[in-house]
Amino acid sequence: MPAAADYLAITPSAARTQWRSIVVRPWAAEGGRQVAFTPVETLLCLAASLLVNHRRYGGSTAHRAEEPVPSLARLFRRPNSSILAKMANLDGSRRNGARHEVEVAARLLGGQDELASVYRIIVRAARDVGVTAEDLPDFLYLEHDDAPLILLGQDELSTSDIVDAVHTEHPGITDQVTELLLIAAARVGQHRFARDVLRNHGHRCVFCGLAVTVDDRRAPRMLVASHIKPWRESDPHERLDVANGLTACPTHDVAFDTGLLTVNGGLRIHIHTDLHRKVDNDPALHAAFGRPPLAERLLLPADALPPQRAYLDWHRNHVYRETATT
Repeated sequence: MPAAADYLAITPSAARTQWRSIVVRPWAAEGGRQVAFTPVETLLCLAASLLVNHRRYGGSTAHRAEEPVPSLARLFRRPNSSILAKMANLDGSRRNGARHEVEVAARLLGGQDELASVYRIIVRAARDVGVTAEDLPDFLYLEHDDAPLILLGQDELSTSDIVDAVHTEHPGITDQVTELLLIAAARVGQHRFARDVLRNHGHRCVFCGLAVTVDDRRAPRMLVASHIKPWRESDPHERLDVANGLTACPTHDVAFDTGLLTVNGGLRIHIHTDLHRKVDNDPALHAAFGRPPLAERLLLPADALPPQRAYLDWHRNHVYRETATT
């Protein structure tokens, strides 16, 4: 059985050896026992958890799992359900995996630089033995440079908020590894939430329509995906609900977060009364809060899931109103 070091300190040579065994592996006979996951496979399942929430899929819906699950399943000669089950082992929601796998997950999800380094070693080793980008897509977009792995939406979280939430929702935690894994899971959940919100809104600000691309790539940090009802005030379901999120440029994100803007149930954008009075006489304010660039109603793609009214009402009653009274 592999030790923790076989995952955390994996070498290019070890990764290449494992890939050579994977690419010649036959599919298991129906009903037959599958071979054990290698560290390479397990680590790629962990990396895939940044994009895919395995809890969305049951035994009858595993075939619908989004990428990179199908690509990993084909490459590893396993069904989608096996990839999703390994993800469940890694986040502790199933206890079939070895303890050191949970420890590895807690360590790597808590330190994105280490996870990025391991991911690059594995993907580059795959290329060395002939595994193409078509067979193994670079789904974290880290293969060709040394850019850091960035988890989205982390500015909205504070360590104290996460720790308080973890201990409130899981009272009596005594295992340090479990606590670290739950904290990491909260950050990964926020990353997936932010990614889904950005995708839902077509990667542009719903207040002004800003969308920035450079060299055919989206410019990082020019858009923010945040909760309407803040993470710390939300229950576990609300924290992951795409209908509780808005995509905004930094200016309009802060303005909404601090109550200078709000949105009613008809998706009409309202400007704080005092700010509204100053817009026409201040060119800088007009450049940010005049109409245009500020839209009359939220700019949503035709197929977007609109924000839920309950969240908008919460913001108007708790954030916008408090700003108006102060």
